Amino acid sequence: MSKTGRDFEGWVATHHKTKVNEPRLYKVLLHNDDYTSMEFVVLLLEKVFNKSTPEATRIMLNVHQQGIGVAGVYNKDIAETKVAIVQELAQKNEYPLRCSMERV
Repeated sequence: MSKTGRDFEGWVATHHKTKVNEPRLYKVLLHNDDYTSMEFVVLLLEKVFNKSTPEATRIMLNVHQQGIGVAGVYNKDIAETKVAIVQELAQKNEYPLRCSMERV
């Protein structure tokens, strides 16, 4: 360091804006069927998607009445993981529950 403390004299500071792209989001969808119990769907929504019981019940009723419902919206990796977890738990419990993801 120089005695004057001006080692950077003459340097030009530039400001570069870095554009950061937000990750694409995906809806995780649950599909109605005639065999999967409503209680199981509510439990999945509470445990896998961290929904409160009233919210999980509302989503489950939407799936039941509309044929499909949004369990949550996540980035691609998280959505894929949640779909896989739901499919594995449904299979282990011998339910044909279908879960998919769709780009927002």
